[in-house]
Amino acid sequence: MTGNSACTLVKNVYSTILLIFSIVIVMGLIFTEQTKLAQDVHPALAFVVLWGLILWLGMVEGGQASLVGLAPINFELYKDSHPTTYISTKVCHVGDNLDRYLMGRQFMVIFIAFCINMSGAPVGGAELWGLPQFIIDVFLVTGFAMILLTCMVGQLATQVNASHCMLDYINSYFAVFTFYTAMAIEFSGLMHVSYFIQKCVGWAAGKPIQSNEPPKSALQAAFFWFRVVLSAVVLCFSLAVTLEGLFTGNTTMWDGVPNAVAVILFFLLMSVVGLLEGMQIAFFAVAKLKKSERGRAPFALKTCELLFRGDGHNLPGFMIGRQLCVVSCFFIIARVTSLNVEPGNGNNIFGVSDAAQTFFNMGFLGAVITTILGSITWQLVASAFPLAFLSNPMVYVFLRLCLFLEAT
Repeated sequence: MTGNSACTLVKNVYSTILLIFSIVIVMGLIFTEQTKLAQDVHPALAFVVLWGLILWLGMVEGGQASLVGLAPINFELYKDSHPTTYISTKVCHVGDNLDRYLMGRQFMVIFIAFCINMSGAPVGGAELWGLPQFIIDVFLVTGFAMILLTCMVGQLATQVNASHCMLDYINSYFAVFTFYTAMAIEFSGLMHVSYFIQKCVGWAAGKPIQSNEPPKSALQAAFFWFRVVLSAVVLCFSLAVTLEGLFTGNTTMWDGVPNAVAVILFFLLMSVVGLLEGMQIAFFAVAKLKKSERGRAPFALKTCELLFRGDGHNLPGFMIGRQLCVVSCFFIIARVTSLNVEPGNGNNIFGVSDAAQTFFNMGFLGAVITTILGSITWQLVASAFPLAFLSNPMVYVFLRLCLFLEAT
């Protein structure tokens, strides 16, 4: 056995052990009623919701790999061999529907991550089976166990499998349901302010947004802009509610963290998520450019040299490390932005009804903010200005960090 293969074997073994241990302690938290959903409702519901969401996340992530990968293929070629796949692709690969699907899918990923956090993340002061405080701090307080479970089971494994079996992976009605759910989310207009941001970025870059569809009719344009305005109102309201909760200390943020620090952490994490989302887009954009076309900015050149060095392992390595970073940020943002106000005690945010406060406490407003400001907006900027994006020194720093995480 060579040194590299021995090292890989060791990594595989301890990674598997960490995953199993993480699953065990998360299940332990649920059945000892030390997660929010298990405590407020019932452990059985938390268990079903957690695993149901992880399976659904797997279909969302794998479905993206399949639908994007199959875009250049004529869907009539597999109409008879994979009829259920055909149901999705005959709609997805027409006009601008792939872009619509990707926008709805982005919200689904963040929404599911927030719900998984509610089902499996520990409540304050959680203890389990007399485990040493060091283990509690590393795996529970930081959310490391949830991150490993979500990344390895619900994301990375499914993305790899789907990339090798694109037609088979989405040849089920579960995949069809997932696809049309993403399309319904986009149609609702919840994320439509992102299209306005896209138009502004395109105007700034001098690149008009290209569409694969004919110009909108007057009625279609009116409906589109109505949803843009509605989305902007929802985003502003979500920000107002979340910031009010942060400034008054009414979130599920860890005890002892000052309110001002929580607000700073919120915006810092949003920036980190946005940077990582934009890096993915910018890296794939510059991968299509010749070396001489990658500009002269020092950090852009250093980033490209590191990214495409050697046998090309660093790009997929970055994707794995990036996934760990992004999911970590999602779970922390969920903790920072989820409100913790007991309905009925007179402290409801902005004096809303108890039912509205209960809805706010679920953390979905944070999912809206993260999707628009921490994900889609940065992707649009990186797509329009890939070389300028790579000139940011923090891109090089986070590339190094992601490669280090993958190397572990």
